[in-house]
Amino acid sequence: MKDYEELALSVMSIVDRLVHKTNEKIESSTDVLKGILKPVVDEKEEIPWPPRDPEALKAMEEEVMQMEQEGQLDEGFLSEVNAQLRQAKEDGDKPGLVAMLQKVLQLYASIVLSKRSYAKRGNEVLKAEEFLEVLIKAPEEEWNKLLLDGMTVGKGDVSPEDLNAVIKKRIERTLIRTEGGSYQQRVLTEYLKGIQSRAEEIVQVLQGRT
Repeated sequence: MKDYEELALSVMSIVDRLVHKTNEKIESSTDVLKGILKPVVDEKEEIPWPPRDPEALKAMEEEVMQMEQEGQLDEGFLSEVNAQLRQAKEDGDKPGLVAMLQKVLQLYASIVLSKRSYAKRGNEVLKAEEFLEVLIKAPEEEWNKLLLDGMTVGKGDVSPEDLNAVIKKRIERTLIRTEGGSYQQRVLTEYLKGIQSRAEEIVQVLQGRT
């Protein structure tokens, strides 16, 4: 009987440690997110969007890059951002916070997706892949101009069909390289689908004019 009691105590001790460790991780993820948002949150804990100080956004971007390099932006972090984003949307009165959290996820996706390049095949430069990589690295607010300048329906030399094909290919590669059902997989694929949707919108607008 005593052995059973000791075993039970031992199991409870392990469970306590695991729970404590999980709580520590959540606190850590929250702290990382707070650190990233700090440059754009004013003294009154308000999040004006876009930030009143353009340097604040730059500081936030640098913080995201730094945290990603240190391996802090893991599944726990992405889960925390998604939970906060869901809550902010449900509250309905925090558009600044919603925009800010979405920006954090976009910056994360841009950094991670930019780590791999498929623009060169031997000595050949694949224009559509290179163009997609420019879009991946660019802030969302610059996509319209880049798409207008880069696609054949505008001023560029990349056809919408070619761009769509390389986006689909990159989504496939992302699905293969990330864990199924993970927050990372969702964030990266949603970012790519965001570029895809924007390109389709631009094409529809331009073709509607002709």
